[in-house]
Amino acid sequence: MKNFISLHGRTIALASVLFLLAGLLGYVALRAGPMAPVAVTVISVDSQSIKPALFGIGSVEARFTHKIGPTFAGRIKRVEVQSGDRVAKGQVLGEMDPVDLDDKIGAQEATLKRAEATLLAVEAQVQEVGARKAFAEIQTKRYEQLLVARSVSEEGAEAKRQELQIAQASLSAARANLDASRQELNRVRADRDGLVRQRANLRLISPVDGIVTRRDADPGTTVVAGQAVVEVVEPSSIWVSVRYDQQRAQGLSAQLPAQIVLRSRASDFLPGQVLRIEPHADAVTEEILAKVAFSQIPQVLPPIGELAEVTVALAAQKSMPVVPNASVQRVDGRLGVWVVEDGSLRFAPIKTGATDLEGRVQILQGLSGGEQIVVYSFKALDANSRIKVVDRIVGKSS
Repeated sequence: MKNFISLHGRTIALASVLFLLAGLLGYVALRAGPMAPVAVTVISVDSQSIKPALFGIGSVEARFTHKIGPTFAGRIKRVEVQSGDRVAKGQVLGEMDPVDLDDKIGAQEATLKRAEATLLAVEAQVQEVGARKAFAEIQTKRYEQLLVARSVSEEGAEAKRQELQIAQASLSAARANLDASRQELNRVRADRDGLVRQRANLRLISPVDGIVTRRDADPGTTVVAGQAVVEVVEPSSIWVSVRYDQQRAQGLSAQLPAQIVLRSRASDFLPGQVLRIEPHADAVTEEILAKVAFSQIPQVLPPIGELAEVTVALAAQKSMPVVPNASVQRVDGRLGVWVVEDGSLRFAPIKTGATDLEGRVQILQGLSGGEQIVVYSFKALDANSRIKVVDRIVGKSS
């Protein structure tokens, strides 16, 4: 009997311990385990007007880039500028080696003088033949008159007629030689002028006031026709080529104000303006291309190709429900927010509109304003999730 009482007591004690453990496990499961409520931060939906803006990354480019090089293949004799040098319009940047071009010009000058002398000789010949023709005409006319008066024979008059015909033929031949000599002179002069222009083209001259951005060859290098030796850009043509997400680019247009931040000058906010929207878009990245000009060209010109962050301010939108962008979730392929109603959750599908740089997004459909929605949650939610509203979740911004 005594043993039975002792065993019964131990059983009751063990049952009490197990009950306490079960209670403790249940408490832990409900408070901190998988069945515990999910910590969330909430906010009330408010109707307000926002100023949407677009943020994009671009690179500094030049609208007008002048690639200066020879018009024919040759060897570089000298280059007088370096990258970063400022140059003036008409300034000599370098020169190609003329090789034997000067000798060719000298030979062509001699040929030109010979052609000019030949032309003078032919012109004198034309004058001589013309004088003989005029004399033959006078003689022929006089003999015709004498023939009528029977003072000369028919054979004498015919001889004068033949002399006139010979003089006329000689004059035609002399005039043909004169035309040929003139054409030859023009040809030789054109060849000479072409060589002179070619000689002048050996000098690499800046067509504008600008800055040397590239020096692609050094003296002694052989380059082909059209190959750039020096690259010059006009500072006034500097702009930023920017890419914007197509889905967020509604309202983007020319003349909108912009703010440019160069990567090398992160603390400087440079004013700008959208100059134009490119008529073609990038189908791969789904981006629109825009050209943004500086309102005032920086005194220290940024390097061509430097990255820049460009923010474009769009027109203010009318007042409508606005929620934090962090509250928008995608559940089962639908875009929406979690609405808190009497301590339970309801997923409300929405249609979004414009966003601003403060992380706020317009709600076109799905919310009317005044609803309480979840902004951040400790973990993913579903319609059956139990929640606990807190002011801040550790590790997340509220």
